[in-house]
Amino acid sequence: MTKHEFEVAMTCEGCSGAVTRVLNKLGDVKFEIDLPKKLVWIESDREVDVLMETLKKCGKEVKYNGTK
Repeated sequence: MTKHEFEVAMTCEGCSGAVTRVLNKLGDVKFEIDLPKKLVWIESDREVDVLMETLKKCGKEVKYNGTK
């Protein structure tokens, strides 16, 4: 599985909770959230566009930083 890094404009636990909820609905992904650095790492075989659109559902600005 590829590990992708995204920057998400999270400011609080509620924001990271929203990210957790949308990613859990996607299923078949492993992810880590670093709230202070506003980073989300997702391990998945899905397309980057799918991951990006899923993250945008939490209502925050999302930027793709590449694979890690």
